[in-house]
Amino acid sequence: MLKQFRAVFSGRSKSLPEAHEIAAVNGAAGGTGPGSGGRPARPRPRRRLAVLRDRDFARFFAGYATSLLGTSMSALAVSFAVLDTGGTASDLGVVLAAGIVPQVLFMLGGGVIADRLGRRPVMLGADAARCAAQAALAAAVFAGRPALWVFVLLAVARGTGDAVFTPALSGLTTELAPRDDLVNANALLAAARSAAAVAGPGLAGVLVALAGPGTVIALDAASYAVSVLALASLRLPAARARAARSYLEDLRDGWAEFRGRPWLVITTVQFTLFNLLTWGPYLLLGPVLCRDYLGGAGAWGAVMACYGGGSVLGALLALGRRPSRPMVAATLATFGYGVPCALLALHGPLAAIAAGAMVAGLGSALGGTFAAAAEQQQLPAGVLARVSALQTVTAFAFGPLAFAAAGPVAAVLGARVVLGFGAAWSAGSSAVVLALPAVRAVRAPPPRTPARG
Repeated sequence: MLKQFRAVFSGRSKSLPEAHEIAAVNGAAGGTGPGSGGRPARPRPRRRLAVLRDRDFARFFAGYATSLLGTSMSALAVSFAVLDTGGTASDLGVVLAAGIVPQVLFMLGGGVIADRLGRRPVMLGADAARCAAQAALAAAVFAGRPALWVFVLLAVARGTGDAVFTPALSGLTTELAPRDDLVNANALLAAARSAAAVAGPGLAGVLVALAGPGTVIALDAASYAVSVLALASLRLPAARARAARSYLEDLRDGWAEFRGRPWLVITTVQFTLFNLLTWGPYLLLGPVLCRDYLGGAGAWGAVMACYGGGSVLGALLALGRRPSRPMVAATLATFGYGVPCALLALHGPLAAIAAGAMVAGLGSALGGTFAAAAEQQQLPAGVLARVSALQTVTAFAFGPLAFAAAGPVAAVLGARVVLGFGAAWSAGSSAVVLALPAVRAVRAPPPRTPARG
């Protein structure tokens, strides 16, 4: 479920290059030319996919997209592997929780380690560990009926890798992409995440039926190996040596950078409460209402598929955009988040709810991309992983409470009331955030122009 929360919050904890600034800019031409009257030519926007021409970014993107697809496929395969060994729904819940808990416990530490040791080395170690964990699980499934503790142990190993990899990713993006291409880079990463979320489960379902869950889990291990090779091939400058500091000192520095930017605190609090009051209840009660009046699991699957499709569309629409007030644009996109909640509360038809989910997905990708670029442009490179970890842990902190409380509250007030309140909260909080000067004051830096010889 943590990954489903992240589908909305994704991209809101990225970073800004410090020394690795490439001369290519949003305007690719400068100087004077015929017919210019001696005036410098106005920079022209770079093509939307120009960032993929960079060797390092293209290699990383290919490896990352491959591992995302493998991970999306393996989630379904692991569930069926547990059930095929005689596990119960409760056993499956234990396995899923074993993958989430390390992310909550270790992500702050992962952010400190990534900022201290460098993003690529940390991500290489995380992917190698996840590859080994999934390969071991595939071997265990092929060998017979692994005990529950095997699933739990390897889920903990994989979740620990997630906790280290996730905050490091936010900093690596800015080492690979020019500042003026950060929106496009984040949009491409968001598109890869959304496309994997849409395609992975369907592809895994076919492969599990044809070849069994062990094969799909093995493919996930191979996808992590592809990511390891991609990361290892990057040509990045060596990480600069840092003075020896304690873990707590590093964490305090990250906290100081985070709290020193009111707009960052405001939007993180917004999503923390959104996950508690809107998205958590939606994920829990949406399937219930689909069962009660829309026909069951197929209807909910269609709704979630439309959400994923909207996310892909939103990421593609973000390509080539460069809003001058990125946090205003990001906040405007959040007004769509509560639309499917409202339509479910009103007992709308399936087509309307699916369309609302597409609006929510589109807004999630657009808003996440713009917010990510703003954070990368405003924060020092050396604290990005720590700030990313702080944001993620804070935003997801109340996720378990949302799942635990939504059911009992709905039993007393009704699911429609809970979802209606969540939709109203989402829209109201977006309006409040949009009106705050600290959010409106964040501006994108001007495009860089190349130096003339």
